[in-house]
Amino acid sequence: MHRSSGILLHPTSLPGPHGVGDLGPSARRFVDFLAAAGQGLWQMLPLGPTGYRDSPYQCTSSLAANPLLISPDLLLEWGWIQEADLERPEFPSGHVDFGAVGPWKYALLERAMAGFEARATQADRDALAGFCETHRAWLDDYALYHALKTHHELRPWTDWEPELARRDPGALADWAARYANELQLQRFIQYVFARQWSELRAYARARGVRLVGDMPIFVAHDSSEVWTHPEWFQLDEQGCPRVIAGVPPDYFSSTGQRWGNPLYDWTKVAEDGYAFWVERLRRILELVDLVRIDHFRGFAAYWEIPASEETAINGHWVRGPGMALFQALRDALGEDLPLIAEDLGVITEDVEALRDALGLPGMAILQFGFEDLEDGYGASSFLPHNHRRRLAVYTGTHDNNTSLGWWQARQDALRRNISAYLGSDDGSEIHWEFIRAALRSTAVMALFPLQDVLGLGAEACMNRPGTEEGNWIWRYRDEMLSDASAERLRVLSRLYARTPYPAE
Repeated sequence: MHRSSGILLHPTSLPGPHGVGDLGPSARRFVDFLAAAGQGLWQMLPLGPTGYRDSPYQCTSSLAANPLLISPDLLLEWGWIQEADLERPEFPSGHVDFGAVGPWKYALLERAMAGFEARATQADRDALAGFCETHRAWLDDYALYHALKTHHELRPWTDWEPELARRDPGALADWAARYANELQLQRFIQYVFARQWSELRAYARARGVRLVGDMPIFVAHDSSEVWTHPEWFQLDEQGCPRVIAGVPPDYFSSTGQRWGNPLYDWTKVAEDGYAFWVERLRRILELVDLVRIDHFRGFAAYWEIPASEETAINGHWVRGPGMALFQALRDALGEDLPLIAEDLGVITEDVEALRDALGLPGMAILQFGFEDLEDGYGASSFLPHNHRRRLAVYTGTHDNNTSLGWWQARQDALRRNISAYLGSDDGSEIHWEFIRAALRSTAVMALFPLQDVLGLGAEACMNRPGTEEGNWIWRYRDEMLSDASAERLRVLSRLYARTPYPAE
C-alpha cells in the first residue's frame, strides 16, 4: 500500500443506454477520468448477484458475480449478439429501474449464449470449458441454485419442495438433467462476466488504477452457500435462521440495524480449516487488488439477535473466530492479506488488537469526526489531526449522506466549528473542503464517493440505512465528469503526495 487516493463508485452507477452501469465503454471512460485525476484506486461495493431489494449486501451468492454488470456493447463487439438485439425499453438515465432492466438483460444474455453456440471460435469454447472446470467447486452449485430459484418464481429455497430444499441427491440429479440448458446458461453468464472483468482490470492497471472490492462478513439466507451448506449456519429444522446478524444502536439508527443474515456456526466452519472463507477471499482476489472487509468487528465479537425480534435492540455480543480464521487465510493465501478493516461502530480493545495484529488499515469517516465538533473540541479519532498512517480515510461511504447533503442538514453552530477547523470561509464548496481534508491526512489511503467530487446533494445518496425503498439505484450521467474536476483533483492529490500506482 502506498500513499494513494481514489473514488468510491459501484459499477451499477456508471452511465450508459442499457438501464444499468456495466463493464463496457463507460467503465473505461471512468478509468480514464481516474487516471486524468491522478487517482490510483477505484473502490466498489460487493459484486455478487443481488437478491432482496437489489442490495449488493444481500447477494444470492458470495462467489458468483452480478449478471447485470455484463456489457451488451462488448457482447456485440465479440459477435455473440446482433445490433437488433440491443433494442430496449426507454430506461431512465439518472437511476436504475431494476424491475425493468433485469428481465431485459437476462433475455439478452440468453440470446448471447445462442450466438456463442452458433459463432464462437474454438478458443472461446475452450476458454468457457476451462472456466467451468476451474470454478466447478462453487459454479455448479450456484448454477443449480439459480435455475431452481428461477423455476420457483424467485421464492427462497426454504419454500421449495422438501427434497430440493434439503438437497436430496437423486432429486437434484433428475432436475439438473431435465434443465441442463438453464444450468449451462448460468455457467456461461459467469464466464462472460469473468472475461469482461479481466479486460477492464487490465485496462485499469495499465493506467495506474487498482480495484478495491468489498466483502461482507455475512451472507444472505436465500443464497447458494446457505442452501448448499446449511450446517455452517445456525438454522432450525426448516432451514430458517434461529438467530440473525445486525448491530446495536449506532450512528445510523437508534434501534440498531437488523440485517437478517443467518449467523455462522463458527465451530462447524472451522472443522475444515475455514475452507469456505479461504475460497471466498481467493475468489474476490481474482477480481480485485485490495478488499474492504465489511463489519470487521464481527470477527472479534458479533451482535446476535433472536430471529423473532423486530429490531436489533435486544441482541447480545458473542465471541467471533478471531485470529484463528485469519491465520487460516494467511496459511492459504499469504502472510500479508490485502485487506482494509471496516472497523466502524462499537469498537472495543479486542477489535483493535485483532486489526493491529494483522497489520490492517482501519477506516475513518470525516462526517463522523466533524459531527463531534459540536462542542468545538476536536477529540474524535476520525478528525484528520488524529489520524494514523495505517488508515483509509473517507469523506463518507455508501451508507452516508453526500458531503453536501450532510452539510446542508447541519445546524449553523456546527457549521461554524467545521469551517473554523477546515479554514473555510463560507462552505460554498464544502465537498471540496472535505476532499482536501481527506487528501492531506496522514492516512495512507484517502477515498471519497464520486457524488462528493461532483458536488451532489442528498438526492444522490446510494443507501439510506434503515430504509427499504430507493436505495442502490443512483447513476451519474456522462456529462457530469469534467476535465476541470479531474484537473482540480489531480492538483490536490499531487500537492499532498498521493499518486497512482505504476502502470502495468
